[in-house]
Amino acid sequence: MRYIEISGREPLTAMRDTFIFDHVRTPRGRGKPDGGLHEATPVELVRQLLVALKDRNDLPADSLDEVVIGTVTAAGEQGATLPRIAPILAGFTDRTPGLQVNRACASALEAVSIVAAKIGCGMADLAICGGVESMSRIPMGSDGGGPHGVDPRVSFHTPFIMQGVSADLLATLHGYSRADLDAYGLASQRRAAKAWVEGRFAGSVVPVVDVMGTVLLDRDEHLRADATAESLAALKPAFAELGQAWGSDALAIQRYPEIDRIEHVHTAATSSGIVDGAGIILVGSADAGERLGLAPRARIRSFVSVGSEPVVMLDGPTPACTRALAIAGLSPSDIELWECNEAFAAVPLRLMETMKVPHEKMNANGGAIAMGHPLGASGAIIAGTLLDEMERQSLGLGLVTLCAAGGMGIAMVLERIG
Repeated sequence: MRYIEISGREPLTAMRDTFIFDHVRTPRGRGKPDGGLHEATPVELVRQLLVALKDRNDLPADSLDEVVIGTVTAAGEQGATLPRIAPILAGFTDRTPGLQVNRACASALEAVSIVAAKIGCGMADLAICGGVESMSRIPMGSDGGGPHGVDPRVSFHTPFIMQGVSADLLATLHGYSRADLDAYGLASQRRAAKAWVEGRFAGSVVPVVDVMGTVLLDRDEHLRADATAESLAALKPAFAELGQAWGSDALAIQRYPEIDRIEHVHTAATSSGIVDGAGIILVGSADAGERLGLAPRARIRSFVSVGSEPVVMLDGPTPACTRALAIAGLSPSDIELWECNEAFAAVPLRLMETMKVPHEKMNANGGAIAMGHPLGASGAIIAGTLLDEMERQSLGLGLVTLCAAGGMGIAMVLERIG
C-alpha cells in the first residue's frame, strides 16, 4: 500500500479506527408554519448545534478538518453549501470546508460515512457531520423533484410512484396487515413517550432559541402520547385515493404482477411525521481525541450504502445491513440493539422479519412515526439515539439503518467504547 504523507504525523499504511466522540440534536418541530421551529432557519438550527457541540467539548476554533451536512431539499436558504457557512457563524475559523450531500433520507448517515472514510484513510482528523431539514420553510419538492418524478423518458424505464404507495406495496407483498402496522405504530408512540418521561433524550437534545434567547422548542412536538389502539384503528388509509388518482397503484401492479391490487394499510399514524430538525455528530481519530482530551464513545465498525428496486423502494435496509454486518465480520445475532428509521411501519417490520430481530431490540425509544422524520437529518439523529441507548443499557454492538427514496439503503455498525 502506498504511504500517505501528512505533515506532523507518521505515514499511514492501513485504515485507522474512527470514533464518535459526541452528538447533539434539536427537538423535532411540526413541519408547518405553526410548528415550534418554523421561525428558525436551517442554517440557524445547524449553527446552534455546532455551538453546543463546540462548547461542551471545549473544541478549539481551528480544530475541524471538515463539516459535512446532509439535506434532501437543498433549495433557497437550505442550499448554497450551508455547511460551509454554519461553522463560521458558530465561531469556528474559516479554515473548515463544508460539504452538503443528498442521499435522500439516508443523507445524514451518509455524511457520517463520508467523514469516517476520510478519517480512516488519514485525510482528516476531526470532523462534524449530520443533517438538517426545515420542512416547514422548504417543503418537499421545492427543488423541482428531479428527473425520476418529472421526466417521462426516465419514468418509462423506472416508474415513479408515491412513496406512501411503495410502503403499501411493501406491506402487500409481504403480508403485513393493517393490524400489524397499527400495533407497531402504537408501540412507537408509547416508547417515545416513555423515553421523554424518563429523560432518555436529555443528554442530546439542545433547545432551540430565538434571537432574544427565548426558547422556541425544547422537546419533540409531533408525539401523540394519548394515542390508543382504538384511535389508530379509526383512521382512514392515507394513500388509497392518491394511489389511484396518480396512477401509482397501476404502475406498482405492472412491476409486481404477482399481486392484483395494493392493500392500502398505512395511515397517518403508521407513517413518519413531517417535521423540522437537525442533528450532528463529532467524529475523529484516536490521535485527535488524545490531542483534544475527547473520550471516544463508540467505534464505527462498518458502513455501507446499497441500491434496491426503485418501485418498492423501501426494502434497502435488509441488503445494507447484510453487507455492513459482513464487512464487520458479524451476524445479525451479534447486534444487541437496532435502530431503523420508521419512514413507514412496514419498513422496520420487514427488517425485523428478514434479520430475525425481536421487537424489543428494535427502536427501543420509538422513532419517526412518533417523533417525526426531518428527511436530511434523521440518520444522524437516530445514530445518536442508538448510541445513547447502548450506553444506557451497557450494550456493546448496535446497528443503525435507513431506507432512502429511489430505492436505496444505508447501514452502519457501532461498537460502544467503555
